[in-house]
Parts: sequence; C-alpha cells; structure tokens
Amino acid sequence: MSRTSTLPKRAADHLREKPVLRGSVVAVALDAKHQFSKTPRLSIILTAGHGVEGDAHYGQFVRHRYLARRKPQAPNLRQVHLIPSELFDAVRKSGFDVGPGDLGENITTAGLDLETLPLNTQLRIGSLANIRLTGLRTPCVLIDRFKSGLKSRLLADTPNPRFRAGVMAVVSEGGEISPGEPIHAILPDHPHLPLPPL
Repeated sequence: MSRTSTLPKRAADHLREKPVLRGSVVAVALDAKHQFSKTPRLSIILTAGHGVEGDAHYGQFVRHRYLARRKPQAPNLRQVHLIPSELFDAVRKSGFDVGPGDLGENITTAGLDLETLPLNTQLRIGSLANIRLTGLRTPCVLIDRFKSGLKSRLLADTPNPRFRAGVMAVVSEGGEISPGEPIHAILPDHPHLPLPPL
C-alpha cells in the first residue's frame, strides 16, 4: 500500500508541497532489439525526451513497430514501460510464472498502483530522474505468444483501469536508476484524467 508524504527537500520548489505516493524500483531492464522480453540490468540510463539508452524504444519519435509504420513522425509516448511487481504475484496465482523484464517493461516497481494513477503523474526516481505518465500499456497478442492465456488475465473487470499491463511514460529529466531506488509519484493538478490506452 502506498503512503502519502511530502516531497524531499531536494525536489523542485514548485513541487515541494504537493502530496506524493511512495514506491520503489524492484528491477530495471532493456533490450536493443524489438523482442518481447527485456534483459534485467544492474542499472539503466534515462535520457530526457528519448527514453532508456540502448533500448529499442529509445527516441523522440514513436518506436513501436506497428505505430511507427502508421505515423513515423508521431511523438514517442512509450519511451519507458513500467509494471508493478504486484502484477506478477497476481498472475502467479493463476499459474503464470512471470518476472521482471518478461513482459517487456523497463522498470519494475513496488508499492504503487501504477494503472490507477492519473494522466501526467510525475514519477521522481532516485535523486535525478523524472518521468511523466502518458498512458496504459495495451495488452497485445504477443502476450499470449509469450504465455498462452496470459492476456486475458491482464484485462480488468472494471473500466478504470481497463488493463493491468503496466503504464507508459516519457522522460522529463534523465539520470541513471537502479533497483532499490525510491519513487515519488507526484499527482497532477485537478481535474485528474485516467490514463488512456496506448
């Protein structure tokens, strides 16, 4: 369960007084090719406006293969993919053994219900990195190719959120991040909008 607190003193003045939710980084991963799963690493480097250095989805413009064919100059709203580790526990109860990087995420988290956070929530990771949530990861057919029947376990029974496959974000401030680092989720001003499917 997430805890509410105030932002640490090292954060920007305009954000210091906003309530935040706290979580942590469990694992980080990347893959230079467009493979479904990513390889866990000791650390990854985020670059503002581009994403995870060395990852197939790194870049200012859309890198998702299907979307890039349709609109190659569209902005890349999928620079970073995050999944809560609690999802792995939930699907494990249904018989699916899934771990960090397996579903293609760059950052595995703990303590934050990512899919229920509003659009434009900022995640401050460690002392340097800052990312902004842009949408829900839409479960695709590749999930069932990875583990048959898993996709149906990632569809929610309620409309908000519609999916439980993690969230997408863009990098506002870069930096190196590693497992164990704290995450502070800073909610945007009201009105809060749900994360759209991406």
